[in-house]
Amino acid sequence: MGTIVKLDSVQDYNELLGVETLHPLVSVVDFSELEYVRHCLKNFGFYCIFLKHIDCGPLLYGRNRYDYREGTLVFIAPGQVSGIDDGKVSYGYKGWCLMFHPDLLRGTLLGRRMADYSFFSYSSNEALHMSEREQQIIINCFREIREELQHAIDKHSKQIIAANIEVLLNHCVRFYDRQFVTRENVNKDLLTRFEALLQDYFTSDKPQQLGLPSVAWCADRLHLSANYFGDLIKKETGKSAQEYIQLTTIDRAKGLLIEGRKSVSEIAYELGFKYPHHLSRLFKKVVGYTPNEYKTLSS
Repeated sequence: MGTIVKLDSVQDYNELLGVETLHPLVSVVDFSELEYVRHCLKNFGFYCIFLKHIDCGPLLYGRNRYDYREGTLVFIAPGQVSGIDDGKVSYGYKGWCLMFHPDLLRGTLLGRRMADYSFFSYSSNEALHMSEREQQIIINCFREIREELQHAIDKHSKQIIAANIEVLLNHCVRFYDRQFVTRENVNKDLLTRFEALLQDYFTSDKPQQLGLPSVAWCADRLHLSANYFGDLIKKETGKSAQEYIQLTTIDRAKGLLIEGRKSVSEIAYELGFKYPHHLSRLFKKVVGYTPNEYKTLSS
């Protein structure tokens, strides 16, 4: 990996691109207005949303490859590294970028809601791929924010800009919901692989080595970010990934209890619980009975 350019402020990135800074905490860039864009790896100290007007071609998405010909929206959170490390320069680059610093959001409703926009923690191969109509909606949002930046900064600027960014992000939530739905077959395939992964986990010695399977471990094995994986499972099943793991664990415990060959403590350790009472507490919460009560009722 080559040199990483650290961008602590919106102005740092504006200077790298050679554009004027109209507001210290937010900027909108239309890349088609730039003569060229220099490639480099960048460590962002602020949020960035990139709309790329390019032919994506074959794109890795999970373990499968898809041929996207539409606009791609990529979300970068503070602290993330992104870019191309080849030292080249692109001419005729087309696309948009919205950058905004966390300080812009302090004291705003959006600032309190940013954690809800989990796509900022998705991997780049889980980007949002939009139709022409959806792209135009996002571009209009960029232009609205850009128009506000043309005005002199006053006491209303922060709230107006934050409100416009929130509208843009809410559109992205809607479009991601659509993306989850339109890839229903892909999602069902993932769910099947998730179920198989859990089955393999509990029939191996991993519970004794690693404990209960975590959402992060499952997501990593399925080549997805934990947030994207969790959101997809929620859309597909109505349950969080953690809840799904817990239900699978309890189903496994039920089978072992009905077999009757092992004690509750032995089952708990076999499934990866650190202490037997952790299994008893979860079992009672999910089933409504303790393991021993369930065993008696099932006999």
